[in-house]
Amino acid sequence: MKAAPSAQRLLLDVQAVDTAIAQEEHKRKTLPEHAQIAEGQKIRRSLIEAITAADTVVGDLEAAVAKAEADLVPVKERQARNQKRVDDGAADPKALQAMIDELAHLERRISDLEDAQLDVMERLETATAERAELAAQRAECEKGLRALMTSRDDQVADIDAQLAVEQDKRAALAADVPADLLALYDKIRARAGGVGAARLAGKRCEGCQLEATASALDRYLSAADDDVLRCEECDRILVRNG
Repeated sequence: MKAAPSAQRLLLDVQAVDTAIAQEEHKRKTLPEHAQIAEGQKIRRSLIEAITAADTVVGDLEAAVAKAEADLVPVKERQARNQKRVDDGAADPKALQAMIDELAHLERRISDLEDAQLDVMERLETATAERAELAAQRAECEKGLRALMTSRDDQVADIDAQLAVEQDKRAALAADVPADLLALYDKIRARAGGVGAARLAGKRCEGCQLEATASALDRYLSAADDDVLRCEECDRILVRNG
């Protein structure tokens, strides 16, 4: 391939801009906020699952408290009726003794039910507090996530603005490079780690950083000025100093 020496040297300017673009894109992709947000979202999902489980526990305990309260109602009502009949003496001695015995049984039953009710209420209080703590952790996690996302978005906006500048610069430079030379450069750059053209600095290719063999260097130096050279080591376009 042939190309004017000035067009070949222009490739180095295009390469410099492409390297800057690649660096900005890498910076955007590797912002620490990306990993921090992913970890925060993972924690948030875990907290949501824990809160859902806590809601179930609280709901079950609330139902248990309601049942304990409902279980007490008929027992206390029966106790009140029997106590009134005993107080009124509205029964024969045998029936009266039976009611007194039943009152003692009802008293024990009420005590057992109230103990069970108190136990459930205490468990409900603990479960409710644990759910509130989880909700507070979730709120704090989401606050942190919002801050991270704002930081990420601000940095991405700055990077995108710089990318736009570099891409405009690249388009302006590329417009002055022959289409076939630019296409070759882009093809090589795609398979060579983002570097498609490099300067021949003395005996060394600045693309692969290797020194040319004596025979290769002779070929480079004896080639016509408009010959498009390729590094024998890395196959990149090799640009000679003008």
